[in-house]
Amino acid sequence: MGLLVDGVWHDQGYDTAKSGGRFERSQSQFRDFVTADGRPAEGRERGFKAEPGRYHLYVSLACPWAHRTLIVRALKKLEDAISVSVVHHFMGADGWTFRRGEGGTGDSLHGFDFMRQIYTKADPHYSGRVTVPVLWDKKTESIVSNESSEIIRMLNSAFDAWGDASLDLYPAALRAEIDAINDRVYNDINNGVYKAGFATTQIAYEEAFTALFAALDMVEDRLSRQRYLAGERLTEADWRLFTTLVRFDAVYVGHFKCNLRRIADYPNLSNYLRELYQVPGVAETVDLPHAKAHYYGSHRSINPTGVVPLGPEQDLSAPHNRERLAKAA
Repeated sequence: MGLLVDGVWHDQGYDTAKSGGRFERSQSQFRDFVTADGRPAEGRERGFKAEPGRYHLYVSLACPWAHRTLIVRALKKLEDAISVSVVHHFMGADGWTFRRGEGGTGDSLHGFDFMRQIYTKADPHYSGRVTVPVLWDKKTESIVSNESSEIIRMLNSAFDAWGDASLDLYPAALRAEIDAINDRVYNDINNGVYKAGFATTQIAYEEAFTALFAALDMVEDRLSRQRYLAGERLTEADWRLFTTLVRFDAVYVGHFKCNLRRIADYPNLSNYLRELYQVPGVAETVDLPHAKAHYYGSHRSINPTGVVPLGPEQDLSAPHNRERLAKAA
């Protein structure tokens, strides 16, 4: 996985010895915000104005956090306003690389070989993990943000002049409910699969596993009574959950030992997953072979052989039954 220390690369994984075998995710460090008028967002000092062609996304097709940004970019119809580079699926001693082929596009802005070079270009003395997604500002030659939850909110609101202004994934009336749902889903599901998969003690694994399936059971019950997580309309909460659900049966059940139940075993979650996958523009952002190649091929501490399983069979284009609940707004 690796990290930078004062701008110098070290091939170093997560140290779970200090946390009782528990996986603890590093906090994102670049937290600026693009706004429609360029004024600094609340709590920020630097201002970044939304302009077409100014910003560039660095993503992985395997990464659920990066996937969020690709989905919102597609739903908001911002493909022409915000360009994208995709890292290669294999993450080895050099971390994310810009090797071309198998889904990797190379770095179209700088021609760099490694994602870490993006970080050191923004800050030559950066210390921390080198993660995706990254929202890059071509004008100031710097990273605006590497926090996916905030990038999707920028895409949702700041670029309406060049995208679909009618779509609001974080409506004011639902924000408190969305935030509460996001908190549980992030801690126990989005990050929960990683807590289970990267746990290095039995007790840490069982804690994460139990919390994960309790949260999935909660969501299954919620979706038995309403069409979407926040009610009758799709919001960012649904897309934040979707990127974990779509990888669950193909990756997390086997690779991360999240095997109590598959999403296919949940009547409401499985139908909900298919409905979201079939929203126009979303299927094109999903690449499960790429995701499987990344997880099974890159995490040699979990899968030493690097062998990628051929299954499971999934048909996300199959009909769903979500119309039986309230209509989408």
